[in-house]
Amino acid sequence: MPAPLAASCLQQNAWICGEYISSRKDMILGDLREHIMLTVVAVVAGFLLSIPLSLLVRRFRRTETTVVGLTSVAYGVPSVALFAILVPITGLTATTVEIGLTIYTLVIFVRNNLAGFDSVPADVRDAAAGMGMGSLRMLVRVDVPLALPAIIAGLRVATVSTIALVTVGALVGTGGLGQELNDAFSTFFKAEALTASVLCVLLALVADLLIVALGRVLTPWDRAGRRQR
Repeated sequence: MPAPLAASCLQQNAWICGEYISSRKDMILGDLREHIMLTVVAVVAGFLLSIPLSLLVRRFRRTETTVVGLTSVAYGVPSVALFAILVPITGLTATTVEIGLTIYTLVIFVRNNLAGFDSVPADVRDAAAGMGMGSLRMLVRVDVPLALPAIIAGLRVATVSTIALVTVGALVGTGGLGQELNDAFSTFFKAEALTASVLCVLLALVADLLIVALGRVLTPWDRAGRRQR
């Protein structure tokens, strides 16, 4: 009698299964692209919104408690609850996920932006003013360059945390790799759970390394100063 055929890794529900990856490659890549897009849009939107908020607080220090307090309260709202609040307004759409993710980035960006601006030495700003620099020119030529290390640090934290939070978006039907995790947990599909988890971790690592490289390119003087110390 012929020997019985060995069960495939899919039939065995193995954790590591090349057959799963090859047979569902298009779905995995599609979810990965969606995960990246959701992350990029939320981080960029959060950063752009944080700039006027940070400048407002820097100009009018009395607003710091209000701005930082409100962003901190919003960050403390559980993501599931926040999405539930937004669904009646924006529906089960990517917009709901993007609004929630953007809100969560604000507290990180605002605090780091302020820390960066506050780290600019007063004597440097005085010297720039003595050279005739106006407010806008001083912001672009002095404040932002010297605040960049703190701003880049905020960008790293916001990006990595957003990559993790995107998965929660699966609850409203738009969660990138979170959709695979959601399916895997409900069916106990091991290969799907492991693949999505590994891709999330790798995506966070790659994004962090890219931002670190960007920071090194944008702040060569900071790197040179650390070498001298």
